[in-house]
This record gives sequence, C-alpha cells and structure tokens, in this order.
Amino acid sequence: MSVLVAVASRHGATREIADEIGETLRQALASLGEDSRADVLFAENVYDVSGYDAFVLGSAVYNGRWLDAARRLVEWHRAELAARPVWLFSSGPAGPGPADEDLDVTEVARLSGAHQHRVFAGKLDRTRLSFAERAVAGALGFRDGDYRDWVGIRDWALGIASLLHASRVPAFER
Repeated sequence: MSVLVAVASRHGATREIADEIGETLRQALASLGEDSRADVLFAENVYDVSGYDAFVLGSAVYNGRWLDAARRLVEWHRAELAARPVWLFSSGPAGPGPADEDLDVTEVARLSGAHQHRVFAGKLDRTRLSFAERAVAGALGFRDGDYRDWVGIRDWALGIASLLHASRVPAFER
C-alpha cells in the first residue's frame, strides 16, 4: 500500500504536521503487516498520483482558504483522487480557540471525494512572518506559540491506517 501525504505550507509548521502523519502511517501500517510506504511531498512538487493507493492532503489556512498549491493539486488530479480514499487536514489558525471557524474547504472536499476533513491548530512564530503577516496576526490577537496537538495528529493518522488496513483484509480474516 502506498500513501501520498501532500502538503502546502507557508512557514513549515504544516509540513511538520504532514511529516508526523506520514511517519505515523508508515509505522502503523507496518505494524499491521502491510507492505507499505507513505511519501510526504510538498503539493507543488506532485505531478503524478497514479502510483498511490490513498491520499492525505493538507494545507495551511490563510483567510479561511487553503493555499493555492494544495487547491491546484486537487483540481489537477480530481479524477484520480475521487477514485481512491482521501483524507484532508488543515492547519491554522494558531491559537487555542476553535480552529475551524470561517474555514471553507467545501470545494476541495467535493472535488477530491474526501472521507473526512480534520482541522488542527497551528503554530505562530512572528520571527518567521512577513511585515504584513505580523500586522494581521497582531490585529487578530494571535499570540506566539505552538498550539499543535501532536497526540491528536497521531491518533488521526492511526485511524486512517486502521481504515486502510481494514479495507484490504478479506471479511473472513477480520
């Protein structure tokens, strides 16, 4: 089984989430006896998805939307994605509040045929932001910090691995 974890990340925090998902999938599928791989790639570097059995697609969220690279990946490969299992995740905003407020991934979910969309809180490090991004973060009252829930991220990836494994096991072996 081969899984593509593709991600669009502006400052690296969402890529770190994707790396954790990929590593958790690799370990979990191997422990379930699956001959598997999980490749983690930036969305803008994905040109061919034909060699994958399943997909986990993620993006940082700015102004309630996925980054262009992630949305383009879904648009360009929508037929292949819709024919295989797909899970989506979003990262942001950075803060302890409700992470999915004002987030619109309806079109991405529709085009990809995604099974589920999960929102994870992000990370904010103002030293990595542009002047404009710092101004917006300040105006919105965001505070520096790493709000990512690593246990929740790993648990979600473990659930995906279990579903992928169960879909390949004949009924009499379950």
